[in-house]
Amino acid sequence: MPRALITGITGQDGSYMAEFLSAKGYEVHGLKRRSSSFNTDRVDHLYVDLHSAGSTFFLHYADLADASSLAWCLADIKPDEVYNLGAQSHVRVSFDVPEYTSDVVAIGAVRLLEAIRRTGLPCRFYQASSSEMFGSTPPPQNEATPFHPRSPYACAKVFAHQITVNYRESYGLHASCGILFNHESPRRGETFVTRKITRAVALIRMGMQQTLYLGNLDARRDWGFAGDYVEAMWAMLQQDSPDDYVIGTAESHSVREFTEAAFAHAGLDWREHVRIDPRYFRPAEVDDLRADASKARRVLGWEPRVGFQELVRMMVDADLTALRRKFQGGADAMDTHAAES
Repeated sequence: MPRALITGITGQDGSYMAEFLSAKGYEVHGLKRRSSSFNTDRVDHLYVDLHSAGSTFFLHYADLADASSLAWCLADIKPDEVYNLGAQSHVRVSFDVPEYTSDVVAIGAVRLLEAIRRTGLPCRFYQASSSEMFGSTPPPQNEATPFHPRSPYACAKVFAHQITVNYRESYGLHASCGILFNHESPRRGETFVTRKITRAVALIRMGMQQTLYLGNLDARRDWGFAGDYVEAMWAMLQQDSPDDYVIGTAESHSVREFTEAAFAHAGLDWREHVRIDPRYFRPAEVDDLRADASKARRVLGWEPRVGFQELVRMMVDADLTALRRKFQGGADAMDTHAAES
């Protein structure tokens, strides 16, 4: 049974990767940070009580800001594959906490790579690089496109990307970087613009909210489905030689287009509910990102399956369903209480 270690397993990408690897027969280990509140809801369905026979999903307390915890986990787990998906990944927030973002995203990658090197594990390593690294470089962007990062998050990702390449070239590690363009899903955090939009649409449709405040509606992104993208990550580590790959759909759409599509799917006119709040503008904007993923198609045989419109509909439907279930559940509870009284 192959064994994988995933940082950031409680996040969107980590949860899809855990599902994907579990379905392929892997023993899956994930790192989670200690918190006073539960933050494992995205992977709870994979958990089997450790006292039960046949458990193949395990969580460990560790942190990309704590080198000793990473080294201990690697030495104890001895994974065949390591997927570094952990990060402070909110671009706008990185302007507010640049030092923390840099420590976790940039130096966190160094800590993990150095732990692999010093323990001598013959594992394969995946680094989650980002399309944000291209910044203001005009589209389309591919593996040869120069980086011009426009945020602390993007700068940290450039460092993590380059140090991974350096460890590959210096120490012969099987280390690959996936330069993933924006990938979304119903599991996306509620403060990210796509999920912020679809959740607001559901609330407005249910009559529980009236207005959605957004920032730059003209920013364009290459949006795909996160569930498709984890397959590309895995495919990179199955290659005989490590390399870097751009992953995206080759289409770009504006935040305005995403907003219009989401509201339209719920039978609403976005112009009646959306307002602009300057606080959501970034100090330095990235205008247009669009992937040239021809290398991934050629070498990995990877193709995105979920298109833009389907992705928007999927996310809106998921938020509507979740809200209705929560609302109905609350109504049922009140009815039961009234009957018992």
